[in-house]
Amino acid sequence: MSASESNMVFGRFQSVVPHTTLSEASAEDVLAFERMLADLSARFANVSAEKVEFEIQLAQTALRQFLGFDRCNYSEFDDGDGPLIVISSSANENVEQLPPGPFMLHVPWYLSKLRAGETIAFQGLADELPPEAVVETEYWRKVGLVSHLSIPLRIGGRIVGVITFGAVCATRVWPEGLVTRLKLVGEVFAQALARKREQEKLVAAVAEIKLLKDRLERENAYLQHAAQIRPPQGLTSHSPCFLSVIGEAAQVAQTSSTVLLLGETGSGKEVLAQAIHDASSRKDRPMIKVNCAALPASLIESELFGREKGAFTGALARQAGRFEIADGSTIFLDEVGELPLELQPKLLRVLQEGEFERLGGTKTIRVDARVIAATNRPLAQAVKEGKFREDLFYRLDVFPIEVPPLRERREDIPMLSWTFVKEFSNSMGKPIDEIGDESMSALQEYHWPGNVRELRNVIERAMILSHSPRLCIKLAHTSLRPVALKATAGSLDEAERAIILQAVEQCNWRIRGPNGAAALLDIKPTTLESRIKKLGFTPKR
Repeated sequence: MSASESNMVFGRFQSVVPHTTLSEASAEDVLAFERMLADLSARFANVSAEKVEFEIQLAQTALRQFLGFDRCNYSEFDDGDGPLIVISSSANENVEQLPPGPFMLHVPWYLSKLRAGETIAFQGLADELPPEAVVETEYWRKVGLVSHLSIPLRIGGRIVGVITFGAVCATRVWPEGLVTRLKLVGEVFAQALARKREQEKLVAAVAEIKLLKDRLERENAYLQHAAQIRPPQGLTSHSPCFLSVIGEAAQVAQTSSTVLLLGETGSGKEVLAQAIHDASSRKDRPMIKVNCAALPASLIESELFGREKGAFTGALARQAGRFEIADGSTIFLDEVGELPLELQPKLLRVLQEGEFERLGGTKTIRVDARVIAATNRPLAQAVKEGKFREDLFYRLDVFPIEVPPLRERREDIPMLSWTFVKEFSNSMGKPIDEIGDESMSALQEYHWPGNVRELRNVIERAMILSHSPRLCIKLAHTSLRPVALKATAGSLDEAERAIILQAVEQCNWRIRGPNGAAALLDIKPTTLESRIKKLGFTPKR
């Protein structure tokens, strides 16, 4: 029905509605009303989801004006026992128009009747409401309602909402035929909203599926890439900084390039070197390891490059060096910064040319050995001080990887702790079910100057002392309790001696770096080294 047709019928129809039945209205008026309802139903059959609430508002206004009501509301129940949720409201200037959202007034009698599926219809509201409807009577008097109709609406056998009509200007009766037709209108509204929500769920589901699809595609691309570069095995982490290290190791593992691992003692450089080797094409042969700091200067050349019989006193037989053994594999040079200056040119030649001579020999030996070097010393500083060859430094520094100390990857402490617990549990035959919360907190708060190696030692010590499935770290141990620097009674020289001794022992005799005694005392490393020399301290190994 058009707006002009509605206006033509409006004047006649509002005098018909108060009758007991629609049969008392003229055929023309009833036909006009039926045409209006048919028009509303048709509009909602194809309404788009984003326009549902707007169309309900228009339909409410058309119904209210056509039938001569002062207010029309459409509301829904929430899933629980909460208030009605007003979806749309239409009212003339004589009646309060309810805003969309929860109807916060507590009307228990009214809600209980609607939830039970009962239609509420009154024409003399103040006189006809039952005594228990105290709040409802007060509210309807306040807003001036004379007649009221509330029709509960069902979808799938469940009460989902209510459509209400009210009048303040005249007393109205509610013919059965009219109530039936208005209920049908309300159900049209409810069905349209239900379809909208189903569409929204479908759109959300499609969006989630697309999101999952995109994520799976990204993960698949990553896994394909990871399968191509074969990331190092056995390396896991929850730390962003160490995950970056793992990524760098995975990239360089597929090449034969020289790798220089930089990091503090005990930070896991050897484990990383082994992982790089295991992920390389040389993995079928064992990685050869050499600790340059553990060998005497007089023996390191023969260990690295081999010796001929009679090369020196006691050389009773020819011996192959580590580089020969590493031919076709990988050689790991740990603490390469400790390599004697006189041997550095020979190492440089191996790196550049892949050849060398045994100690005491003249025959040139060629090898194909991939070099992974590691150091806890700042080699660039050693170059400036003349303790390390600049050309060798640049030859080693092809692919440097900074291995973070444990204090910078605290996210990995629980994982590493349990790794060591399982290791010692198997070897000691002591099953451990949990680590005490206080112990784990202490492990994560400690600054770990000895890094992962120190953590392993702490776990091993705790496992030895453990007598139950719950592992508790002995917090009183000095390694877990940083020593406070306190001056003792006596002369100034004695106080200085005590403080310096405490500092270097606390830092495991590390002088330089962020965890060194110089940083702890807030003095220059050269100044501290000079004072240590003056005091005659000897490092405890």
